[in-house]
Parts: sequence; C-alpha cells; structure tokens
Amino acid sequence: MSTTKNKSGTSKGKRSRLYWAVPAALVAMVLVVLLAKWLTGLPAVRSFLADYPGHSELPAGAPVGFPAWLAWQHFLNAFFLLLIIRTGWQVRTTTRPGGYWTRNNKGLIRTKTAPTKISLELWFHLTLDALWILNGLVFAVLLFATGQWMRIVPTSWDVFPNAASAVLQYASLNWPTENGWVNYNALQLLTYFVTVFIAAPLAFITGLRTSSAWPKKAAALNKAYPIEAARAVHFPVMIYFVAFIVVHVFLVLATGALRNLNHMYGGSDDVSWVGFWIFAASVAVMIGAWFLARPLFLRPIASLMGKVTSR
Repeated sequence: MSTTKNKSGTSKGKRSRLYWAVPAALVAMVLVVLLAKWLTGLPAVRSFLADYPGHSELPAGAPVGFPAWLAWQHFLNAFFLLLIIRTGWQVRTTTRPGGYWTRNNKGLIRTKTAPTKISLELWFHLTLDALWILNGLVFAVLLFATGQWMRIVPTSWDVFPNAASAVLQYASLNWPTENGWVNYNALQLLTYFVTVFIAAPLAFITGLRTSSAWPKKAAALNKAYPIEAARAVHFPVMIYFVAFIVVHVFLVLATGALRNLNHMYGGSDDVSWVGFWIFAASVAVMIGAWFLARPLFLRPIASLMGKVTSR
C-alpha cells in the first residue's frame, strides 16, 4: 500500500512541476524580450548594433549557395542523428531488451575471451554511430575540399561581438536579416561550428569509451579516461543535439520556410515549393525508419553480422 502511495505521490509531484514549468518558462521568455527591447533602446547599445550588425564578412573566394552533395549530407546527418538519439534513449531506459546480439567469430583470430553479448538496442545504436561517423568523415573531406568550411568556421574575432548582436536582435524580436544562401549570421556560424567540430567529436569519443569496442584490459588508458567521465559528457551532448534540432527547425520555418528549405533541399535561392516537397519526402523516410526500428525488423539484419538470441 505504501509503495502505491509513494508512486502516486511521485507521479503527482512530476505533473505539478510540469504544470508550473510551462507558465514559468513563458514568463521568463516575456521578461527576456522586455529586457532585450529596453537594452536595444539605449544609445550605447544602438551604436553597438550599428557597428556589429550580426554577421562577419566571409573570406575572399567563399562559395555562394549549397551544392547537391551538401543536401544529401544534411539529410543523412539528420536521418542518422534522429535514430541515434532514439536508440541512445532506449539504451539508457530499456529494462527488457528486445533481444541480444553477439559478434560472430568466424574468420577472426580466436581468443580465450568470449565475444561480448549486448542488447539489440545497443547493437543498433552502435551500428548507427558507425554509419554517422563514416558520413561525417565524407562530410569533412568535402567541406574542406570545396571551400564550404569558410561558411561555418570563424575566420575573424569580430564573430563574437556580432554573435552578441544577433542574440540581442533575436531576443528583442527584431531578428537579424536572413541570407543563408550567401552568409550565415554570426550566431548561426558559431552554433554550426560547435555542432560540427565540437559536439559531434565529443559524441564520438565519449560513445566509443562507453561501448563494448573499448579495450577493457587497458588499465592505464582506462585510468586516464574513466568511463564515468565519458558518461557524464555523453548524455548532455545528446541533450545539446536535441536542443539544436528543435531550435534549428523552428528558425528554418519561422524565417522564411520556403526559401530556407529551397536552399538546402532545392539547390536554389528561389521561393518555390520544390525544396518543401523534397523536405517532406525526407521527413516521411525518417518517420518510416523510426517506426521500422523495432526488434521484429532489426533481428534479421543483426543476424547477418552476428548471433541474435532472446536472452
């Protein structure tokens, strides 16, 4: 009886906190907007905004527009990342796995240590990680080979005051001018830089440390890089990616949806429906993959790479 009461009390406590969190967040947003509007009305701040309009100048020879390979990379990154977040959450919360996978030793040097058995959810998570990393390597090579890196790597220190300017403009609801076909604003540039060159590598190295692929008998290496440290970073990085996706999608839709979608999916600066329909098709593929990522469909694929068992 007491257990039931405790569970009921905990559930009510969580709902109560949720009820208070929503209005508190709305009040906080209103206060931020009012503060930003007051600040942008000050002469010194108006002068700052005039000196730093919110974007840095690109280096000479920076490319304009988005090539077709970038559109494919954008879709694949979104596809893999969505499923990685889903399976990562499953690995963290699932108490009864849908099955287990063991690496097949055929063709490999036999050792005294048996292959590690992992849950089907963890196998799928690690497989998606490997595909995401492979796609990321291709992306990095093409990024630097074509000069597209100049659009998301800071090349001048004025990116920081310009980013502060962009924050003030967003917060005051007087949003900076959007012209992503030519140049991102400084806040976008820094966010993309952090996502590509900091968050993604952190997700990889912390995920590798917590995976079964990590050498467990390397005492010195494990002491220098403890698994607790990797776990402490890996989950917040996932939260960062979730927040990035939510804000990114919101701004794409709120700052000229058709033009923005045409930039990335239609390969042009036109305001037409081409990019929207390609985007809609890509979302349909991701939704389909989300619902097909179940043990019923994963077991036959996993069995091609190892042994699948129910326990």
